[in-house]
Amino acid sequence: MSEDNRPYRPCVGIMLVNAEGDVFVGNRIDTPGDHWQMPQGGVDDGEAVDVAVMRELGEEIGTQKATIIMQSNIWHAYDLPSDLSRKIWKGRYRGQKQKWFLMRYDGDDNDINLEAHKPEFSEWRWSPLNDLCDRIVPFKRDIYEKVVEEFSTHIKAMQKP
Repeated sequence: MSEDNRPYRPCVGIMLVNAEGDVFVGNRIDTPGDHWQMPQGGVDDGEAVDVAVMRELGEEIGTQKATIIMQSNIWHAYDLPSDLSRKIWKGRYRGQKQKWFLMRYDGDDNDINLEAHKPEFSEWRWSPLNDLCDRIVPFKRDIYEKVVEEFSTHIKAMQKP
């Protein structure tokens, strides 16, 4: 159990799924090497999570061509590694608590524009669901596994036959 009493930063996470059932992941631009993740971002004060998720989608991948299918039943929290948590967000937060959204991607690959806003990803790809958790940084893996478990039945139903 952590002795860190700092709060968690409220955040939304986006599991964006294409017609084949693959999940959008981006490689973080601010960290060299392979640091893949699904889009996510902070919830502004007074902002509803369903509004925040559409804003973050537009900011991170340059399009809002998606439909919300469902949101996670609970907020998922994770602690950042201690050295990292003291550097970002002016050290105010120990990690993030996230409300996850399963979203169907309604656009095509040409609609994705990582440079539409301040880029957060250097590259992107569609990841098969069964490979998703293996590519994620270890401190987020537990949450990704829980989100995959919660959303997997719905993802299968979204796939084209």
